[in-house]
Amino acid sequence: MLSSHEIASATAAAACVCRTHEALAEFLKEGQTLAEIDSFIERTLNRLDCKSCFLGYKVRGHPPFPSHACISVNECVVHGTHDMTRKGIAEGDLVSIDIGVRHQGWIGDAAWTYLIKSGDDLSHALLRSGRESLRRGVAAMQPGRPLIDWARAVQTCVEKESGFFLVRGLGGHGYGKTLHAPPFVSNVVPTYPGEWSEAWTTFKPGMLIAVEPMIAVSTTEIISQGTAWPILTGDGSLSVHYEADVLITADGPVNLTADLFALPDVVG
Repeated sequence: MLSSHEIASATAAAACVCRTHEALAEFLKEGQTLAEIDSFIERTLNRLDCKSCFLGYKVRGHPPFPSHACISVNECVVHGTHDMTRKGIAEGDLVSIDIGVRHQGWIGDAAWTYLIKSGDDLSHALLRSGRESLRRGVAAMQPGRPLIDWARAVQTCVEKESGFFLVRGLGGHGYGKTLHAPPFVSNVVPTYPGEWSEAWTTFKPGMLIAVEPMIAVSTTEIISQGTAWPILTGDGSLSVHYEADVLITADGPVNLTADLFALPDVVG
């Protein structure tokens, strides 16, 4: 179990992520480069007395992550970097921004997707699916219930009701004073024994879990360009990414990043 002081610290770190996204919603404009967006995020984090926990992040066999945030556009699902293109964002682009911070020793980690200026019905449907699947999934994270309840809620919303696809091989994770910790939280139910060994692990009071639906229009497959970042949809179709920080309590889940649901879908 977490102490009241630890809960307050985790809540404060999550609030830094929310404040950064709120600032981004005002800042994002057509024509900005990913480098300009990343620089704005760096300045905002400094103002909030926190640091990126993504910058310099290492995965064995891959170069350190080069950006303060993951900025992923259109077919880029996650782990987009500020230097992957010099092209400015354009009207109709879907820009997913994953903010990870370290604040007074604790992690905050949440993502949201923004539509630049305007978009077609497909883009708006993707955004709705992402937001709604996150909302339903968090509601399913009840103490004493298995992790698979999250996946059932999210997969039903995205694949059965919306007709989109959750990409495979990626999912949520525990966190706290470290960015990634057990358990792994799949967005889809397992289809064969051993596919997701923690599926029947139960949600317990005191758990901090970052959950994150990653949705593509027409594929479950992902590809990379020879490194751990960025990760793209296998068929080049559009994607969105949403992520929340959730504290499990005896009374149910508390979304520490619930303020993100007040963000606009369309910016710029």
